[in-house]
Amino acid sequence: MVNYQARLSRTFAALVDPTRRAILAKLEREGGASVSALAHPFAIKLPAVMKHLDVLDDAGLIRRSKAGRTVTVELRPEPMREAVDWLRRYERFWSRSLDRLAAYAEGKESEARKRKP
Repeated sequence: MVNYQARLSRTFAALVDPTRRAILAKLEREGGASVSALAHPFAIKLPAVMKHLDVLDDAGLIRRSKAGRTVTVELRPEPMREAVDWLRRYERFWSRSLDRLAAYAEGKESEARKRKP
């Protein structure tokens, strides 16, 4: 249980940063990329990107491999699946509210239609 909680905390901590989420999105789209390709679109220097990659690696969200001088990074989605599973346990709390909101909106729309000639 402690390991699970620690992994979950690392996952959420890694996902909180928009740069790291952008890196993960790029990896999801492309299936993998070199570190320099990942760093290219950001207005930060390579050492900062490397620190972001360290956080993602520590959370288990990426896998790095080296061929010659090129380091390639790939997405590892397993920790995100654990986070989604954890969030699903609490889905009932917000889905009820969304259902009530939808019912309210539908009621207002129905009232508006009845008032129109």
